[in-house]
Parts: sequence; C-alpha cells; structure tokens
Amino acid sequence: MTSIGQNTVAHLEQVEAPGFMLTKAAARALAALRISTGFVFMWAFADKTFGLGYSTPSAKAWINGGSPTKGFLSSINVGPLEGTFHSLAGTTFANWAFMLGLLGIGIALIAGVGLRIAAGAAVLMMVMMWLAEYPLAQHTSIGEPSGSTNPITDYHFIYAVGAVVLALTYAGHTWGLGRWWTKLPIVQKYRWLV
Repeated sequence: MTSIGQNTVAHLEQVEAPGFMLTKAAARALAALRISTGFVFMWAFADKTFGLGYSTPSAKAWINGGSPTKGFLSSINVGPLEGTFHSLAGTTFANWAFMLGLLGIGIALIAGVGLRIAAGAAVLMMVMMWLAEYPLAQHTSIGEPSGSTNPITDYHFIYAVGAVVLALTYAGHTWGLGRWWTKLPIVQKYRWLV
C-alpha cells in the first residue's frame, strides 16, 4: 500500500475512533448541509435571472431587463442604512455584486471547492441583508410594526455561521470536489483558496 493509501486508511480509522468529533455520519450530514445551502443560493440566482415565477415573475427577470435588487432595496423602511440601500437599489454595481455573489457562493458550496472564500462572501452578503432588513427594529421609519420576529438571531445569522462551519470542517471533501481541489498546486501555494 502506498503512503498516500496508508494515510487515507489512517485518516478513515481516526474518523471512526471514539471521541473523534467528525464521524462518517457527521461528514455526510455536513455534505448534505453544504449542498442544500448551496442550492438555496443557486435557486435565488436562477429565479432572479430567469424569472421562474416563485419570488420573481418572468417579466421582472434579470434577462428580461428586470433588476434583482431594485424591488427589495427600494422597499427597505428600517434601520440606519435605509437611505444608503435606497441609493443602491437597481444600480449596475448592486445588481452584479448580488448576482455574482449568489452564483459564486452557490457553485462553491455545491461543488465543495473554495469554501473559505465562499464562507467569507456568504458572511458579507448575509451581513448586508441583515442590515437591510434590520431585525433589531420593532417599527419602520414611518412608525408601523416592522414584522421582525427575533432581534437576536435570524436566518441571515444561520446561513453565515453555517457557511463558516462548512469551510472549517472541510465539508467539501465528502460528496464534493474538495479533496481534488486541495491538491491543486495553486491551492497548495495559497491555502486561503481551500
């Protein structure tokens, strides 16, 4: 058996060792979480690009001249950055940054590659969306109830933490291309690409 084969066997034995945190079942659960979370981002990208009729009707699809950010950002009525988000609504920069973020994060998570970059991008995107929805506010800028259900944590926080956990646990190695990715010379040289 080659030393690489021996290392793989030793690693697999260690994974199943009592007291070791990442069992095969845990690795599979993390892989399922990674793929599912990636699909959330990819679905949002596809729906906004092609107007699949869920949150985006066909007439407002990006490929039909619609803006993926205008409706959401222009309707924000809470938080200290309300005016900033209104000024970004529908701009070329906001549209492209949002859509490339959705696409890149989705592809990286589904494929299991570049999870550190994907996690950083997901955290940034979720922070921006949290600031836009600003769940700390009980009332909108015109005094109506904001509809916030939890000022402490919400789905933005869960997606952000989930992406970080997936990157830190090498979740791309199970049911993904993570092992292949980490062997690429450029990834070996620049470990932040893992």
